[in-house]
Amino acid sequence: MTQEDVMKNFFARSAGFGALIGLLFLSFPTITHAQDLPKQTPSAEQAKLSDKDIRAFAKAYVEYQKLRQTYEPRLNRTQDPKEREQIQREGDLKVKEALEKHGLTPQSYNRLFAAVNGNEQLRQKALKVINEERSRS
Repeated sequence: MTQEDVMKNFFARSAGFGALIGLLFLSFPTITHAQDLPKQTPSAEQAKLSDKDIRAFAKAYVEYQKLRQTYEPRLNRTQDPKEREQIQREGDLKVKEALEKHGLTPQSYNRLFAAVNGNEQLRQKALKVINEERSRS
């Protein structure tokens, strides 16, 4: 298995997230296999992404995945609507705090995600930075 296959498999596992947490979590997609993505032409916005933008995206992505791993099982275990709502509110707050810590909003995160996901070169660069961030945590 090549390094690229390993990275693609890593993101494919993230794509299976079914019980999304709250409204904020609904707005955060995960990176999937390249063949599953619609082909997009590089836009001027994609070409403008700086290393700082990619690093902020990568840090937020890694934190989001950790939060998802924490809250998804809790949501799956409860059948109580009030408890689900409480878990969702708590998860939403944690995501918002994680984004703010990296200077992002849900909209800016989604913009970065779309840019990275729509450009193979940016995706590869982001995957590298994400893997670096994961190894640090």
